[in-house]
Amino acid sequence: MALDADRIRMDFPILESTMHGKRLVYLDNAATTQKPRQVIEKISDYYKTYNANIHRGMYEISIRATEEYVRSKELTANFINADSYRNIVYTRNTTESLNVLAMSLGEEVNKGDTILISTMEHHSNIVPWQMLAKRKGAVLEYARVADDRSSMDMSDVESKLGKKPRIVSITMASNVLGTVNDAKRITKLAHDNGALVILDGAQSVPHMKTNVKDLDCDFLAFSSHKMLGPAGIGVLYGKDELLEEMNPVLGGGDMIRSVDFQSSTWNELPWKFEAGTSNIEGGIGFGAAIEYLGDIGMENVKRHEDELTGYALKRFSEIPGMKVHGLKADRINDRIGVVSFSIEGAHPHDIAQIFDSEGIAIRAGHHCAMPLVNSVLNEDSVARMSFYVYNNKEDVDKVVSAIDRVKTVLRIKSKN
Repeated sequence: MALDADRIRMDFPILESTMHGKRLVYLDNAATTQKPRQVIEKISDYYKTYNANIHRGMYEISIRATEEYVRSKELTANFINADSYRNIVYTRNTTESLNVLAMSLGEEVNKGDTILISTMEHHSNIVPWQMLAKRKGAVLEYARVADDRSSMDMSDVESKLGKKPRIVSITMASNVLGTVNDAKRITKLAHDNGALVILDGAQSVPHMKTNVKDLDCDFLAFSSHKMLGPAGIGVLYGKDELLEEMNPVLGGGDMIRSVDFQSSTWNELPWKFEAGTSNIEGGIGFGAAIEYLGDIGMENVKRHEDELTGYALKRFSEIPGMKVHGLKADRINDRIGVVSFSIEGAHPHDIAQIFDSEGIAIRAGHHCAMPLVNSVLNEDSVARMSFYVYNNKEDVDKVVSAIDRVKTVLRIKSKN
C-alpha cells in the first residue's frame, strides 16, 4: 500500500504554517522530525488528566501514568522485536545511550584492548569511545569508508575485526551519506571474533523495519525525536544477560532495590538504569509516535523514502555544478532519505540561508561528523536535506527552484 504523504501532512500542525510568507517545506528530518497531533494530544492529555509521578504512587492517576509509561516501553520493544520491555532502557537520546555503554562496558576494558568504530560515525559514536580509550589506555581503531566515499570498506572491516576488538560500535545508517550499512553482516563477523556489538540506529530505526533478533546485535541506540516523538527520550536496547551484568552509571531514586548506610542493591531491569524521576510525558508521547508509525507500516515508510530520494537524485543529476554525496540512484535500497550536496561557487551556509528565504528548511555544516566530512569527503561543510513521511515530490521541485535562486543571488554561472 502506497503511503499518502498529502493526507499524512494534515496530521502535522506545524506544516500548516509558513516561513517568510511561503509554505513551510521541512527537510531537516535527520536532525529532528515534526510531531503529529496524535503525539501532541497524548502529551497534553497526560498533563491535563493524569499528571503524576510513576511507580510508587498508590492513587489512581499515578497508577495510570505508570501503566502508560510501561506501555510505551512495551510498544518500543515490539517495534524492534525485542523480547520484552525489560530490554528497553530510556535515556535522553542516542548520545546518552552510547555514553552509558561506554561508561558501563568501559569498566571491563583493559589497557591495550581495541575498540572498533568507523570513519562514518556521528560524533556521538566517536567521542565517548575516545574518552574511554584515553581513560583506560585502550586502542581506538577506525574502519575506513571505501574509495567510492559512500559505503563501508568491508575488506577493511574484516581486517580490523581480525585484531579481536573488545567492542564494535557502528552506525546502521550515515547521517551525512544516507548509506545503510550491512549491520547484520558486521554483527556476525564481530561476534565470530569475540566482540560485543553496538549499533547506532539514530538514522535507521525511524526509516526502516528493525528486528534486533535478526540483527543479533548486543545493543541498539536510537532517539524518539527523530521518529515523530518528543525530544528528551532515547532508547538503549540491550540483551537481557548483558544488561543484568552491567553496572548502572547513575545512582539515586528508582534504580535501587535497597539502600543502607554502606551499600545498595539494584532494581530489576530496565529500572536499574533509570535513576530519578523519568521523562514520563516523553515516554508516553513516544509510545503514541510508535503507534502512528506502526499504522503507516515501516515497509511503507522505506518505500516512500526510496521513491522520493530516487526522484530527487534524478532531478539533481540534471543540475550543472551540483554535487551529491553518497550512493547513486542505482543503489537506492542501500540508502535512506538523506541527501547531502554541494553547489559549485556557493558556501553551504549561504545555500541554507537562501533556502530559508524560500520557505525551505535544510541544514548546513559538518553535521556532527567532522572526520567524515573533512577527511573523507574533503569538504569543510555540506548542505543536507532529509525526507520523512510528510514530504512529497513537490518539496523536491521547490528545492530545484531554490537552487536556481541560489545561483541567481550568488551570481553563479552554470557550466554546461
